[in-house]
Amino acid sequence: MTKVLSVNLLALGLAGTLLAGCSGGPMTTREKGAGIGALGGAAAGGLIGATVGHPGVGAAIGGAVGLGAGALVGDYMQGQEQQQSQSNQQQIQQNQQTINRNNQQIQRSRQVEY
Repeated sequence: MTKVLSVNLLALGLAGTLLAGCSGGPMTTREKGAGIGALGGAAAGGLIGATVGHPGVGAAIGGAVGLGAGALVGDYMQGQEQQQSQSNQQQIQQNQQTINRNNQQIQRSRQVEY
């Protein structure tokens, strides 16, 4: 009975993951982290639960804990990506300003020569 329950729970979890993945648009880093955490937590929880005779309960608890932990890690990583993106954008703008100044200096020097 316990094996049937854990197989059903696993099938339900996979079906939910597949449906959520088809919801549209690319997954964010936070969503990827949550998914990986949930799957890893469910696997670890299932193994731990199997040692005490309750793999389904272990998988459910592990999946929930893994989901939360994965979402937190994914959120942190997404924040780091956004900061890096902003930093890159600022560097691009600074480079463009330097290019514009150099072009103006070139134009001025050409006007002086003629």
